[in-house]
Amino acid sequence: MDKRKGIPHGVLFLIAGTGIVTLARAMTFSFLAIKLQQTFGLGPAMIGFLLGLGPLIGALAGPFVGSLSDKTGRKAMLTLVLITLSLATVALGLAETILVFCLAQCVAAVAISIYGPISRALMSDLCAEPVRLKYFSWRYTASNIGWAIGPLLGIAAGIVSTPLFLAAAAVYATLAFVLQLLNLPSSICTGSYPPKPVQLIAGIRAAVCDRRLLHFIGGGTLLIAVHGQWTATLAPYLADNLAGGVEIFAYLVSINGVVVLSGNPFARRFIERRGALSALVTGCILLLVSQVGFLVSTGLAGFAISMVIFTAGEILIVPSEYMLVDGISSAQNRGSYFGAHSISTIGSFVGPTLGGATLGILGGPAMFLLFAGFAAAGALFFAAGTRMPPPYTRTGTRVARECEIFNSPAPRLGWSPSGSPTPVTTKIFNNLVLSLA
Repeated sequence: MDKRKGIPHGVLFLIAGTGIVTLARAMTFSFLAIKLQQTFGLGPAMIGFLLGLGPLIGALAGPFVGSLSDKTGRKAMLTLVLITLSLATVALGLAETILVFCLAQCVAAVAISIYGPISRALMSDLCAEPVRLKYFSWRYTASNIGWAIGPLLGIAAGIVSTPLFLAAAAVYATLAFVLQLLNLPSSICTGSYPPKPVQLIAGIRAAVCDRRLLHFIGGGTLLIAVHGQWTATLAPYLADNLAGGVEIFAYLVSINGVVVLSGNPFARRFIERRGALSALVTGCILLLVSQVGFLVSTGLAGFAISMVIFTAGEILIVPSEYMLVDGISSAQNRGSYFGAHSISTIGSFVGPTLGGATLGILGGPAMFLLFAGFAAAGALFFAAGTRMPPPYTRTGTRVARECEIFNSPAPRLGWSPSGSPTPVTTKIFNNLVLSLA
């Protein structure tokens, strides 16, 4: 860590790298739905299925890759993911048939799905707990800088043009090379005990047996179905139902990114004051309102206002969700927990598939009402999960977080037992649990 700046170099790379990856992704992948519709003549349901298939596979692979990163190191896994993403993007740019195009898109989507949880776990490794929310917020801001600029670059250079894909592939390969030059520790723990090695299957089993995490996965799946791949459903709706719908869609993508840039600092302060759960529930309410706004909008002004509300909900939900997952994990199982939580990216399959089918069969209003219901149900899942206690170990004791042994509990981010003992008793109890584990 650079003591003068107080921020690890690896964190700076992860923040900047996320912004660059998102920029390259946004200027190419944002318009895949329009490409599939206008070039290959596919309908909304098939477009949603194809764009959701990659994230679905990535969601299933996430727990294994995340647990593997606990064992082999996150740096090696991130490098492999970036190289795979680069090769898949080259194939997308050179594809001349729908089969090759869809296969390459699927591989690229899987790589992107895996990149997210591993990079977040590595950021948690590198950051002390009091500053994690700030750096997660910066990472999310960097991501949305890419979303704000990328679509405009894509339009300027030509939607889904070959040079854009080749340029994006070069960006991913360069980041993989730079990552290899960084000297990153495998993990960092602020407690007195180094993390113990975790077996691959044991790490996955421990994660999926935590009922809190299962509820977070369920809630995250529903919320990602709403905001994770909204471009895949909103783009066909606008293109078919509004004059100049493609241009309106491009503006909405940029509005989404710009609102994040301006609103993210306020969202972070809101999360710090009210807690991760309260902020997440507020974000769910805003998502619900935005879907009703999309339903009744008939022009750019209405959709722009609804997108502002949608984005306000998004910037509250995303960092809050990461903090809730981080709050129930430890240094030795963080990759397993974030990897298991990445199962929630199955929402990127559920949203486009069910949303596209609903759009094609019942129309736009039914699709927006479906997403509004998802937002409400997602809030209920997270509220229930945060009220559950940690799981039991085989010895019958509660699971303790190694990195929180000498810190006071953070009830806003997770479970806090009623009738907590005094700080001295808590310290003794936690050390006893670690000695028995």
